[in-house]
Amino acid sequence: MAELSYRDTVREEWIDYNGHLSEPYYVLVFGDATTNLMEHTGLDAAYREATGCSLYTAEAHIRYLREVARGSELLVTTGVAALGARKVRLCHEMTVDGTLVATEELIAVHVGPDGAVPFPDEVTGRLRRFTIPVPDYAGRAIS
Repeated sequence: MAELSYRDTVREEWIDYNGHLSEPYYVLVFGDATTNLMEHTGLDAAYREATGCSLYTAEAHIRYLREVARGSELLVTTGVAALGARKVRLCHEMTVDGTLVATEELIAVHVGPDGAVPFPDEVTGRLRRFTIPVPDYAGRAIS
């Protein structure tokens, strides 16, 4: 079982008035990492066209742990923390030079034209390849 990697670079337009990565761009990068997982597991644009189904984020929790500077090289690792018939729990970890700067835990639902539907067996098998132990930060509430 292995995590999936996604890389990006902090662009100038992503920098806020404090000179660091602005909050919405963490969400953007984590979203791109989710799309990367979808592409590696058969939930890509061709799948959506053929089936009318896609993955919809139902809930997400982001932890902002360190400031990120302009030009930083981002590495996001993605793992499947839990998998059900119709939903998946993903954990993303964003690092810069090996330092953890942010995490995102999310629940995504496999949705078709008439609502939530089970994943096809082949997609379930591909998602299982990225299974990880549930990280200690997962499931926390804001306090």
